[in-house]
Amino acid sequence: MKELICIVCPKGCHLRVDEENGYAVTGNSCEKGAAYGKKELTNPTRVVTSTVRVEGGKRRRVSVKTSRDIPKSRIFEAMALLNDVSLQAPVQIGDVVLADILGTGADFVATANCPKE
Repeated sequence: MKELICIVCPKGCHLRVDEENGYAVTGNSCEKGAAYGKKELTNPTRVVTSTVRVEGGKRRRVSVKTSRDIPKSRIFEAMALLNDVSLQAPVQIGDVVLADILGTGADFVATANCPKE
């Protein structure tokens, strides 16, 4: 039996997930919590945030995040891809920085504007 705190909403339900009984979830106050508990033990995923370099901009770096969650086991691989990225200003919120990260269907997108110098 694993115990988790649900992060789907601010309520923070204390979940118990029974791995031996088909990942049955108790302690949830909604179905989203039950789905989260099962997914967290069978295929955990995360939205990843970071920064990348910007050339010719008012800032030297701009924040980025994945457009959707990716497998937790692939986070470090995804982060390593950003080491070689250098954007050219201007950068706009929503610009795709890297498409289809590691074949996951998620993109790294800019989450801040960076105008030219």
